Amino acid sequence: MSADLPVFADIEAAAARIAPYAIRTPLIENAVLNDKLDARVFLKLETLQRTGSFKFRGALNKISQIAPADRAKGVVAFSSGNHAQGVAAAAALFSIPALIVMPKDVPAAKLEGTRSYGAEVVFYDRLRDDREAIARALCEERGATLVRPFDDFDIVAGQGTIGLEIAREAAARGVKLDAVLAPCSGGGVVSGIALAIAAAIPGTRIASVEPENYDGMRRSIAAGRRVAAPGGTPSIADALMAPTPGEIPFALAHRHLTDALAVTDAELTAAVAYAARTLKLIVEPSGTAGLAALLSGRFLSSGKIVVAVLTGANCDFFAVAQACAPTRPI
Repeated sequence: MSADLPVFADIEAAAARIAPYAIRTPLIENAVLNDKLDARVFLKLETLQRTGSFKFRGALNKISQIAPADRAKGVVAFSSGNHAQGVAAAAALFSIPALIVMPKDVPAAKLEGTRSYGAEVVFYDRLRDDREAIARALCEERGATLVRPFDDFDIVAGQGTIGLEIAREAAARGVKLDAVLAPCSGGGVVSGIALAIAAAIPGTRIASVEPENYDGMRRSIAAGRRVAAPGGTPSIADALMAPTPGEIPFALAHRHLTDALAVTDAELTAAVAYAARTLKLIVEPSGTAGLAALLSGRFLSSGKIVVAVLTGANCDFFAVAQACAPTRPI
């Protein structure tokens, strides 16, 4: 399917397309984190993107290309929250009706955010229902455009603009990156970033980071084909629970990923707490996967220059408070 895969030029085109609406998010450095890891660490703050996550980029790139004659029919998406908000916000910019299929147990912050952009929400049960089947049926009923969360040419190209921004910022600072780490679920963001970085900064390591037992990309890279993770008990990283990477993301990742890692919920929780306490950043558990891999030593960064992409900030503050709570009386 190589003819159907995005290339670097598609990411550049997406960057131009979304530039009037998307935020060029900052790449920051923290001296305390650098000292802790004996490395130079940059954090790409997609937590500050519109809607609070990177998902706005891909959704905007996709939705902005819908033909004017088809916009009144609307868009349909399925998502645990960040893609939902990205689609809802992007659709609202073009006055396109949006219907989102969301799990019943979606965090309240993500549900409220999705509805705040005017989207209609239909719920499903994670354990019993097929969300894709529900979304396809709604598309057929309404004649709407399906906006997939990760397995889509334009979505991947849109998410890849993160990698393009990282490469341009590193070049502007005269910095040669050794590695870029990004969270992975279906693989849309990490594969897009990997495509951009491989073209712009050849030789840079690219690592995907997933929750333990939801590490479909790691298992697929090892097997050389798409395979499913075992799943089981839901992860604290609710946005990283796709069991299998998408076809387009895996095809790109198979070419460009150099590392595929998994972290535990305890390591994700520690990263949420470190981000809040030390870095003064609110990051949802899913968004801290790259940081968790660095803090836990899953990725050895000593002496290196690395980037961790913090992909989202749409979490309940109670969850952050729980992560930051002391384990024993002070």
